[in-house]
This record gives sequence, structure tokens and C-alpha cells, in this order.
Amino acid sequence: MGAALTYIVDTLLSLALCVVLVRLLLQLTRADFRNPLCQAVVRLTNPLIMPLRRVLPPVGKVDSASVVAVLLVATVKVASLLALSDVSFAGMPLVWVRAVLTEILRTLLWTYFYAIVLYAVLSMIAPGGYSPLQSVLASLCEPVLRPIRRISPPLAGLDLSPLWACILIQAILILLH
Repeated sequence: MGAALTYIVDTLLSLALCVVLVRLLLQLTRADFRNPLCQAVVRLTNPLIMPLRRVLPPVGKVDSASVVAVLLVATVKVASLLALSDVSFAGMPLVWVRAVLTEILRTLLWTYFYAIVLYAVLSMIAPGGYSPLQSVLASLCEPVLRPIRRISPPLAGLDLSPLWACILIQAILILLH
């Protein structure tokens, strides 16, 4: 039963971290928040972010409430999983900070990996078409793919930048492990 509970807690908190992180990424990439998918992300995360926003003002273009929300959800996830596994890092703040930052980075990399794969598949299925998902994915993925396209131009009209980005993301994930 302990393994099942750990799995459920890990899955739910991973999803929560992913949604809060996606909201922050959508803000940073200046996505169109009139998009229905962006509105869904906002509605899901508002109960956590709106109270924080009353206390934390934005810093330049960065919504500090969203950054703190990402840190809070990641900290809750790490603490919950450690509590369920009977591991204690009490008295070791650097280990806590490293675990939380690693969790955020890992979630960020996996989010981008799946977003890029989905973006590439959608561009092959319906090139030049429009869907709300394609618009959100373009907002998220283009800032990552654009520098890769400058280095690796298309070969006979085939854009390999999603492949190179996914290989790079997987290499970084292996280094994190």
C-alpha cells in the first residue's frame, strides 16, 4: 500500500507542478491568454497564484507570484515524497534546496520534451493549420527551437530542430540523474 500511495502523491504533485510551471512559461513566452488552453491553465492555478499575487508584486516582466508558486509546489512534492519514504534531510538545507531545484529543472525539461514532440507531430499532421493546442505549443517551443534552427538548417525541407532539441534535453536529463 505504501508504494501505491507514493505513486499517487508523486503523480498528483507532478501534475500540479507541471501546470504551475506551464503557467509561468506561458507568461515568460508571452503566449496569447485568450487561448482556451491558456485560460484553463489560468483557472487551474488561480487558487494558488492569486493570494500570492496580493502579497508579491511582479519584478519587471516576471510574475513573482508564479515563481513562488512553482517553488512552493516543488517543495511540497519533495517534502511529501521524502516523508512517505521515511528519509529525512532535516538540518541539511543545501540538500533540500538542491532537491527542489533539481525537481523543478527535471519537470521543466520533461515538459519541454513532450511539448516539442507534440509540436513536431502536429506540424506533420496538419502543417499550416490552426488549433488552440498548436498555438500554445508554438509559443512554448519556438523560443527553444529557433536557436537550434540557426545552427542546423532544414535538410531538403525537413526541420530536424525538434529532434536535436529532444536529444539535448535527454542528455541533460541523464546528467541530472
